[in-house]
Amino acid sequence: MKKVLKIFISILALLVIGFVYYYVALPAVNIHSPGFWWFILGALIIITIVVFSASYIDKKNRIQNSKSIRNVLTYVVGGITGAMLLIFLIGSILSSPIVNANKYQKLLTINERDFTQDIKEISYKDIPILDKDSAILLGSRKMGSIAEYVSQFEVSGNYTQINYQGTPVRVTPLRYGSLFKWLTNRSKGIPAYIKIDMTSQNVELVKLTVGIKYSEAEHFGRNIYRYLRFHYPTYVFDSINFEIDDNGTPYWICPVKKYTIGLFGGQTIGRAVMVNAETGELVDYAVEDVPTWVDKVYSAELLVSLYDYYGTLRHGYWNSVFGQKDALQTTAGYNYIAMEDDVWVYTGVTSVGSDESNVGFVLMNERTAETRYYSISGAEEFSAMGSAEGQVQHLGYKATFPLLLNTGGEPTYFIALKDAAGLVKKYAMVNIAQYQIVAIGDTVNECERTYLELMKTSGISVADTSKLPKVTGFIDKISDCVIDGNTHYYIMLRNNTAIFDVTVGDFLGIVRYDVGDTITFSYSEGTDVNTVLGIE
Repeated sequence: MKKVLKIFISILALLVIGFVYYYVALPAVNIHSPGFWWFILGALIIITIVVFSASYIDKKNRIQNSKSIRNVLTYVVGGITGAMLLIFLIGSILSSPIVNANKYQKLLTINERDFTQDIKEISYKDIPILDKDSAILLGSRKMGSIAEYVSQFEVSGNYTQINYQGTPVRVTPLRYGSLFKWLTNRSKGIPAYIKIDMTSQNVELVKLTVGIKYSEAEHFGRNIYRYLRFHYPTYVFDSINFEIDDNGTPYWICPVKKYTIGLFGGQTIGRAVMVNAETGELVDYAVEDVPTWVDKVYSAELLVSLYDYYGTLRHGYWNSVFGQKDALQTTAGYNYIAMEDDVWVYTGVTSVGSDESNVGFVLMNERTAETRYYSISGAEEFSAMGSAEGQVQHLGYKATFPLLLNTGGEPTYFIALKDAAGLVKKYAMVNIAQYQIVAIGDTVNECERTYLELMKTSGISVADTSKLPKVTGFIDKISDCVIDGNTHYYIMLRNNTAIFDVTVGDFLGIVRYDVGDTITFSYSEGTDVNTVLGIE
């Protein structure tokens, strides 16, 4: 009777330990999840050790019946553990690119496109001039100025970049400041999230009528990961993202991994679960049915890895390691571009030989995984960053990873230059084909103007101004100013609040105009001032 009781207690203890581990680690009950295999193998190893130890004690106490239940259990459990470990190892090998190079190479479909047709010249008021690090600084400053929240809440580190009503923004929820503050505030939930306009640098604390009840900062059943696991025990989730819909309602977008090669290989995304962060309502979509307002289903890291498979495995796995014939890979960084109401990951493509030039670049849609390749050779991003930093080396500014723009019809790197405190101080534009052409400016408009002038003097024909926006009107105000030795006229038109900047050195005829005259401008839009690029 005592033996039976001991066995029962041992089994109960193992079940309790297993449940605690499952509750904390939250492995998916899915044979494609390595975490699930480690969970099962760990449990079997512990059971084997317990049973073997009990059998050894029996023998030590001269209980010599070799056909005892414990001995049989020892062999059975040990055999199962060994068999599962063997299956796991074999499954890992058979799922790897070593034996499936061709399948991995075809995980991503690449479309070759024309740069000037896809990447249109955009208004500089639409350029996201902040990177994630700068957004974090602005978010922290904003939080520090909100007295009613700063003592109880902190800013989460999500800062997902999305398109919100046609504007690139980063959004992140607040989180509880501590476990005690969670206890005192959990009934109402997290009261707000932060939204940062990446173009104007405007930071807004968006207060919610209904607080965020489901988040990474919650504990127990309302923790977003545990909430997902108990509703979808078999789903293998990728990293989740905080987003807002067109009405500003907060959601968690939770991509579900799909394995297409063997047990653990060929990872892509098959589904996405949307969780209303306020109410906890869940909606499960096939990846192709995800609503268009959602921006991030495929992570940038996943898309980059898929392209690297495509580029390096063209002639098999061993060629990617040794010969490396025709092997291409992405550069060691990426950025985001807002285009066609989606967020696209941008990164350069270079040869595996690690030279300092690109053979082209790719744009990869984070919602659909559509991938576009542009064959444009030129400077690799870090070479361009070095060129920009070289122009301000006396100031010690550091370059952010570039954005890709179409400026004057030329593929151009746009780079923010930050000081030691992480604040953006200047802007740079670097021509991709001729990265010695570098323009620096205190404002985006000034940088653009200098860059266009440099391209003209270097013999590069810039885009026809007929493609730029135009305006005609009566001059209402006109004033002049000298900046860096150059005379500029700042003009306002009647019934128009915009300010137009005319560089006198480029358009000497502007001196003939006065208040009341009619004029027609071709211009590039800016945040505060529009740069005039043509006068008719």
